[in-house]
Amino acid sequence: MQKEIYTKIEKYMLSCMNDGAHDSQHIYRVLYSALDLADEFVVDKDVLIAASLLHDIGRDMQFQNPECDHAIVGANMAYDFLIGIGWDEDKAVHVRDCIETHRYRSNNLPESIEAKILFDADKLDVTGTMGIARTLMYNGIVSQPLYSVDENGNLPDDDIGEESSFFREYNWKLKKVYDKFFTSRAKTLAEGRRRASIDFYESMYNEVGDTHKKGIILLEEALEAR
Repeated sequence: MQKEIYTKIEKYMLSCMNDGAHDSQHIYRVLYSALDLADEFVVDKDVLIAASLLHDIGRDMQFQNPECDHAIVGANMAYDFLIGIGWDEDKAVHVRDCIETHRYRSNNLPESIEAKILFDADKLDVTGTMGIARTLMYNGIVSQPLYSVDENGNLPDDDIGEESSFFREYNWKLKKVYDKFFTSRAKTLAEGRRRASIDFYESMYNEVGDTHKKGIILLEEALEAR
Protein backbone atom coordinates (compact mmCIF):
# COMPACT_ATOMS: atom_id res chain seq x y z
CA MET A 1 0.00 0.00 0.00
CA GLN A 2 1.29 3.45 -0.87
CA LYS A 3 2.04 5.55 2.19
CA GLU A 4 -0.18 8.36 0.91
CA ILE A 5 -3.18 6.01 0.79
CA TYR A 6 -2.35 4.60 4.21
CA THR A 7 -2.25 8.11 5.66
CA LYS A 8 -5.67 8.95 4.22
CA ILE A 9 -7.22 5.80 5.67
CA GLU A 10 -5.48 6.31 9.01
CA LYS A 11 -6.69 9.91 9.23
CA TYR A 12 -10.28 8.83 8.58
CA MET A 13 -9.99 6.10 11.22
CA LEU A 14 -8.66 8.56 13.80
CA SER A 15 -11.62 10.87 13.17
CA CYS A 16 -14.04 8.06 14.05
CA MET A 17 -12.54 6.66 17.28
CA ASN A 18 -14.19 7.94 20.48
CA ASP A 19 -14.42 4.81 22.64
CA GLY A 20 -11.56 4.41 25.13
CA ALA A 21 -11.72 0.62 25.04
CA HIS A 22 -11.68 0.64 21.24
CA ASP A 23 -9.28 3.51 20.72
CA SER A 24 -6.62 4.10 18.09
CA GLN A 25 -4.08 2.01 20.01
CA HIS A 26 -6.47 -0.97 19.82
CA ILE A 27 -6.60 -0.38 16.07
CA TYR A 28 -2.82 -0.33 15.75
CA ARG A 29 -2.47 -3.49 17.84
CA VAL A 30 -4.98 -5.25 15.59
CA LEU A 31 -3.13 -4.01 12.50
CA TYR A 32 0.26 -5.15 13.80
CA SER A 33 -1.13 -8.54 14.86
CA ALA A 34 -2.81 -8.95 11.47
CA LEU A 35 0.47 -8.35 9.66
CA ASP A 36 2.15 -10.86 11.97
CA LEU A 37 -0.52 -13.52 11.32
CA ALA A 38 -0.38 -12.86 7.57
CA ASP A 39 3.25 -13.97 7.32
CA GLU A 40 2.33 -17.61 6.72
CA PHE A 41 -0.26 -16.85 4.02
CA VAL A 42 -0.56 -15.24 0.62
CA VAL A 43 -2.81 -12.26 1.30
CA ASP A 44 -3.90 -8.99 -0.23
CA LYS A 45 -2.12 -6.66 2.19
CA ASP A 46 -3.91 -3.59 0.85
CA VAL A 47 -7.21 -5.17 1.87
CA LEU A 48 -5.85 -6.44 5.18
CA ILE A 49 -4.35 -3.09 6.19
CA ALA A 50 -7.46 -1.13 5.23
CA ALA A 51 -9.79 -3.59 6.96
CA SER A 52 -7.65 -3.55 10.12
CA LEU A 53 -7.58 0.25 10.24
CA LEU A 54 -11.31 0.63 9.62
CA HIS A 55 -12.83 -2.37 11.40
CA ASP A 56 -14.17 -0.39 14.39
CA ILE A 57 -15.20 2.89 12.78
CA GLY A 58 -18.87 2.00 13.36
CA ARG A 59 -18.38 1.78 17.14
CA ASP A 60 -19.59 5.31 17.84
CA MET A 61 -22.86 4.60 16.02
CA GLN A 62 -23.42 1.44 18.07
CA PHE A 63 -22.59 3.33 21.26
CA GLN A 64 -25.26 5.91 20.44
CA ASN A 65 -27.76 3.22 19.40
CA PRO A 66 -27.10 -0.25 20.88
CA GLU A 67 -29.44 -1.80 18.33
CA CYS A 68 -26.90 -0.98 15.60
CA ASP A 69 -24.26 -3.58 14.75
CA HIS A 70 -20.95 -1.74 14.53
CA ALA A 71 -19.58 -4.39 12.17
CA ILE A 72 -22.32 -3.79 9.61
CA VAL A 73 -22.37 -0.03 10.05
CA GLY A 74 -18.58 0.20 9.92
CA ALA A 75 -18.35 -2.08 6.89
CA ASN A 76 -20.61 0.20 4.89
CA MET A 77 -18.82 3.32 6.11
CA ALA A 78 -15.49 1.79 5.07
CA TYR A 79 -16.80 0.84 1.64
CA ASP A 80 -18.16 4.35 1.00
CA PHE A 81 -14.92 5.94 2.17
CA LEU A 82 -12.68 3.73 0.05
CA ILE A 83 -14.78 4.24 -3.05
CA GLY A 84 -14.68 7.96 -2.31
CA ILE A 85 -10.87 8.01 -2.40
CA GLY A 86 -10.79 6.10 -5.67
CA TRP A 87 -10.32 2.51 -4.54
CA ASP A 88 -11.04 -0.39 -6.84
CA GLU A 89 -14.60 -1.69 -6.38
CA ASP A 90 -13.51 -5.30 -5.79
CA LYS A 91 -11.02 -4.30 -3.10
CA ALA A 92 -13.55 -2.04 -1.39
CA VAL A 93 -16.09 -4.88 -1.35
CA HIS A 94 -13.47 -7.23 0.06
CA VAL A 95 -12.69 -4.79 2.88
CA ARG A 96 -16.41 -4.45 3.58
CA ASP A 97 -16.78 -8.22 3.79
CA CYS A 98 -13.84 -8.50 6.19
CA ILE A 99 -15.26 -5.89 8.54
CA GLU A 100 -18.77 -7.35 8.42
CA THR A 101 -17.48 -10.69 9.72
CA HIS A 102 -14.95 -9.59 12.35
CA ARG A 103 -17.36 -9.53 15.29
CA TYR A 104 -17.35 -12.23 17.99
CA ARG A 105 -21.06 -11.79 18.68
CA SER A 106 -22.17 -12.91 15.25
CA ASN A 107 -23.01 -16.04 13.30
CA ASN A 108 -21.66 -14.36 10.16
CA LEU A 109 -18.29 -16.12 10.02
CA PRO A 110 -15.31 -14.87 7.98
CA GLU A 111 -14.59 -16.70 4.73
CA SER A 112 -11.55 -15.15 3.02
CA ILE A 113 -8.10 -15.49 4.56
CA GLU A 114 -7.95 -11.71 5.03
CA ALA A 115 -11.26 -11.80 6.93
CA LYS A 116 -10.08 -14.69 9.11
CA ILE A 117 -6.84 -12.90 9.91
CA LEU A 118 -8.73 -9.72 10.86
CA PHE A 119 -11.05 -11.76 13.10
CA ASP A 120 -8.10 -13.43 14.82
CA ALA A 121 -6.13 -10.21 15.22
CA ASP A 122 -9.12 -8.47 16.78
CA LYS A 123 -9.82 -11.38 19.13
CA LEU A 124 -6.17 -11.51 20.24
CA ASP A 125 -6.79 -8.10 21.79
CA VAL A 126 -9.33 -9.61 24.21
CA THR A 127 -6.95 -12.32 25.43
CA GLY A 128 -4.67 -12.16 28.45
CA THR A 129 -4.23 -9.04 30.53
CA MET A 130 -5.17 -6.73 27.66
CA GLY A 131 -8.55 -8.41 27.35
CA ILE A 132 -9.15 -7.99 31.09
CA ALA A 133 -8.09 -4.33 31.03
CA ARG A 134 -10.16 -3.43 27.98
CA THR A 135 -13.24 -5.21 29.29
CA LEU A 136 -13.02 -3.42 32.63
CA MET A 137 -12.56 -0.10 30.83
CA TYR A 138 -15.58 -0.69 28.61
CA ASN A 139 -17.70 -1.75 31.59
CA GLY A 140 -16.85 1.55 33.21
CA ILE A 141 -17.70 3.53 30.10
CA VAL A 142 -21.18 1.98 29.85
CA SER A 143 -21.71 1.94 33.65
CA GLN A 144 -21.93 -1.84 34.02
CA PRO A 145 -21.10 -3.42 37.42
CA LEU A 146 -18.15 -5.69 38.09
CA TYR A 147 -20.49 -8.51 39.14
CA SER A 148 -24.03 -9.26 40.33
CA VAL A 149 -25.35 -11.14 43.36
CA ASP A 150 -28.44 -13.30 43.76
CA GLU A 151 -31.53 -12.43 45.81
CA ASN A 152 -29.75 -13.57 48.99
CA GLY A 153 -26.73 -11.40 48.36
CA ASN A 154 -24.57 -14.32 47.29
CA LEU A 155 -22.25 -14.32 44.30
CA PRO A 156 -23.58 -16.93 41.83
CA ASP A 157 -21.25 -19.58 40.42
CA ASP A 158 -19.86 -18.33 37.09
CA ASP A 159 -21.74 -15.03 36.96
CA ILE A 160 -23.61 -15.50 33.67
CA GLY A 161 -27.02 -14.17 34.64
CA GLU A 162 -29.08 -11.67 32.72
CA GLU A 163 -27.41 -8.55 34.11
CA SER A 164 -24.38 -7.37 32.16
CA SER A 165 -21.20 -7.25 34.23
CA PHE A 166 -17.48 -7.87 34.00
CA PHE A 167 -17.85 -11.38 35.47
CA ARG A 168 -20.59 -12.19 32.98
CA GLU A 169 -18.50 -10.94 30.05
CA TYR A 170 -15.54 -13.02 31.21
CA ASN A 171 -17.61 -16.20 31.36
CA TRP A 172 -19.51 -15.45 28.16
CA LYS A 173 -16.58 -14.32 26.01
CA LEU A 174 -13.12 -13.87 27.52
CA LYS A 175 -12.65 -17.45 28.66
CA LYS A 176 -14.18 -18.93 25.48
CA VAL A 177 -12.41 -16.88 22.81
CA TYR A 178 -9.33 -19.14 22.92
CA ASP A 179 -11.20 -21.84 21.00
CA LYS A 180 -12.43 -19.50 18.25
CA PHE A 181 -9.25 -18.69 16.31
CA PHE A 182 -8.77 -19.64 12.67
CA THR A 183 -4.98 -19.37 12.32
CA SER A 184 -2.41 -21.50 14.14
CA ARG A 185 -0.25 -18.46 14.93
CA ALA A 186 -3.14 -16.72 16.67
CA LYS A 187 -3.94 -19.88 18.65
CA THR A 188 -0.34 -20.08 19.84
CA LEU A 189 -0.18 -16.41 20.83
CA ALA A 190 -3.52 -16.58 22.62
CA GLU A 191 -2.62 -19.73 24.52
CA GLY A 192 0.44 -18.01 25.92
CA ARG A 193 -1.79 -15.30 27.38
CA ARG A 194 -4.60 -17.50 28.72
CA ARG A 195 -3.16 -18.20 32.18
CA ALA A 196 -2.87 -14.51 33.05
CA SER A 197 -6.55 -13.98 32.29
CA ILE A 198 -7.64 -17.02 34.30
CA ASP A 199 -5.50 -16.05 37.28
CA PHE A 200 -6.92 -12.52 37.36
CA TYR A 201 -10.54 -13.68 37.17
CA GLU A 202 -10.18 -16.48 39.71
CA SER A 203 -8.34 -14.23 42.16
CA MET A 204 -10.95 -11.49 41.87
CA TYR A 205 -13.85 -13.96 42.03
CA ASN A 206 -12.47 -15.58 45.18
CA GLU A 207 -11.80 -12.23 46.86
CA VAL A 208 -15.32 -11.02 46.15
CA GLY A 209 -16.89 -14.35 47.09
CA ASP A 210 -15.07 -14.51 50.42
CA THR A 211 -16.07 -10.94 51.27
CA HIS A 212 -19.75 -11.64 50.56
CA LYS A 213 -19.88 -15.00 52.35
CA LYS A 214 -18.30 -13.68 55.53
CA GLY A 215 -20.03 -10.32 55.33
CA ILE A 216 -23.54 -11.81 55.10
CA ILE A 217 -22.92 -13.91 58.19
CA LEU A 218 -21.49 -10.97 60.13
CA LEU A 219 -24.40 -8.73 59.12
CA GLU A 220 -26.95 -11.34 60.23
CA GLU A 221 -25.20 -11.66 63.58
CA ALA A 222 -25.10 -7.89 64.00
CA LEU A 223 -28.80 -7.56 63.18
CA GLU A 224 -29.78 -10.36 65.59
CA ALA A 225 -27.74 -8.75 68.36
CA ARG A 226 -30.04 -5.75 68.23
